[in-house]
Amino acid sequence: MDEQHGSSRNVRVSATVSGRVQGVGFRYWTRDQAERLGLVGSAVNHPDGTVGVVAEGPRDAVEELVAALKSGAAPGRVRDVETTYDAATGRLNGFDVG
Repeated sequence: MDEQHGSSRNVRVSATVSGRVQGVGFRYWTRDQAERLGLVGSAVNHPDGTVGVVAEGPRDAVEELVAALKSGAAPGRVRDVETTYDAATGRLNGFDVG
């Protein structure tokens, strides 16, 4: 793996997922995907009907999670996924569903 490419550096993604994503198992599915990829973070329902996802881990795994969120495999109906990437904080443990 090319270390200069940064694919192994830990990053943090904050995503807002909109569409029909509440009450359909979306947060639990997201947790399963994140845990499979070795990521830590959370998936939380917001009052406006969106789901907020925060995940930290290796960049390639985080990008794979974002791709999964955008895929047709996610429960419900995802209309949009807005993402912001930052440096990982290293303060998260496990993957919480709230």
